[in-house]
Amino acid sequence: MRSRTGAFMLLILLFFQISSVSALTNSIDAVALLALKSELTGTPKNWKGFDPCGTNWVGISCSNGRVVNISLSNLNLQGKLSADISTLSELVTLDLTSNSNITGPLPPNIGNLKKLTELNLMGCGFDGQIPESIGNLEKLTKLSLNSNKFNGKIPASMGRLSKLYWFDIADNQIEGEIPVSNGTSSPGLDMLLQTVHFHFGKNKLSGKIPKELFTSNMTLKHLLFDGNLFTGEIPESLSLVKTLVVL
Repeated sequence: MRSRTGAFMLLILLFFQISSVSALTNSIDAVALLALKSELTGTPKNWKGFDPCGTNWVGISCSNGRVVNISLSNLNLQGKLSADISTLSELVTLDLTSNSNITGPLPPNIGNLKKLTELNLMGCGFDGQIPESIGNLEKLTKLSLNSNKFNGKIPASMGRLSKLYWFDIADNQIEGEIPVSNGTSSPGLDMLLQTVHFHFGKNKLSGKIPKELFTSNMTLKHLLFDGNLFTGEIPESLSLVKTLVVL
């Protein structure tokens, strides 16, 4: 089945190379969207043909033939997120909010979307571990992975998301300790000094809340830890965060 799908996508790519004069959509982007369509059911009715930008597919925004926004919230979509999504190199926003029947893991190469600023997957049915490559999304300002079925540990690579304003992994099945940097090669969430919202609630996080997580340089306002398995004391370093409004 997989080989058939690959052969089909190859034929589509060859088609675009031949007909690129008339199509408005970059051929690689078009193939990625066709792969997305093939993995999902319930896509908008006007998702027809081979030129998504030229025919204005619902939920798809383009600039100069490149796909820059995918906004498909609350459409009752079903299926999985195609790994081909990672080839959309100009993508800025990916919003699949409240499609609870989009299941399976996030593609491990999601970190290839280097221009992504918003990843909104709240209320979907994703499972498996959050990919380590997510730490490569260094332009990301909003990360909403809440209300899914993610498990495993928080990737330490998330500490490289230095522009992150909104961090929400609440209401999943994520376990283990909160990663902090070791001062040399390993990143950690203590490096997210621009993050205003830290939402960790309703998971299976355990161990101590690390004192290294809090410094006076943070701009943190909302900190949610409810519904986890933490032990030990609340670290005194929390008092260093002068901007905190909700705990």
